[in-house]
Amino acid sequence: MIFMEDKGEKQYVLITGASCGLGKELAKECAKRRMDLLLTALPNEEISTLGEEFSQKYGVEVNTFEADLTKPEELKKLAASISEKYEVKILINNAGLGGAKTFLDATTEYIEQIVLLNMNALVLLTRLMLPNLKRQKNAYILNIASMASFSPMPFKTVYPASKAFVYSFSRGLDAELKGTGVSVSVAHPGGMRTNAEVTHSIENYNFLIRSTTLSVEKVAQICIKSLLKRKRTIIPGVINKLSWVLLKITPLWMRLKMMRASISKDIEQQNNFQK
Repeated sequence: MIFMEDKGEKQYVLITGASCGLGKELAKECAKRRMDLLLTALPNEEISTLGEEFSQKYGVEVNTFEADLTKPEELKKLAASISEKYEVKILINNAGLGGAKTFLDATTEYIEQIVLLNMNALVLLTRLMLPNLKRQKNAYILNIASMASFSPMPFKTVYPASKAFVYSFSRGLDAELKGTGVSVSVAHPGGMRTNAEVTHSIENYNFLIRSTTLSVEKVAQICIKSLLKRKRTIIPGVINKLSWVLLKITPLWMRLKMMRASISKDIEQQNNFQK
């Protein structure tokens, strides 16, 4: 499916956290569909270099921005700058932060960063960009949650809670925007082998968690295809869908016991590696 603009001004896809991982692959998938891009990343992540690469390879316009979305003043400045110059048809809130450690070992700064990025930044950017999106005949919002949205997890206590928030926020906002031409989708990818460290962690988890992993490229393809079909809840991969069903029927105490054993093993190996 090739992206077709509404008649009038050029329209863009705005993607946060686009310098690496899923964000980068989502940007690539959109570029393949001839979508012009607005890509954001933290400073010093070479987002402009990536933008030039995609522009030359796929023949699309790519504009890049550096901003720390955990800082409200930078986020507001970014949103104002984009809305002043560009018409946004698709907003993809991809930027996120997570990790595994005991709650007591997590610094207050670390916890604050998860809350500010995974929830606060996503909500504020959506609110600030919504008037722009509503100017379009049809527009889309894609929020990246996680399979972790569906269950609490020991040693990842704040991360799954933040992604459960993303799920609830997305479904509620979509219902509110019914009839406006703006649809809201929320994606729940499982583990993705984005780098050697993440791959190592995934290998330490139990079979159920390992079986939910897909390549970042495949997840991006499924997300964009499903978004354009206005699927409200996106669970990439057959195994992930089965895992979602299992999570619903497995007693919470059993889920927590299994996850505690698996994730604590990962933390132990990380600690031994750092010694």
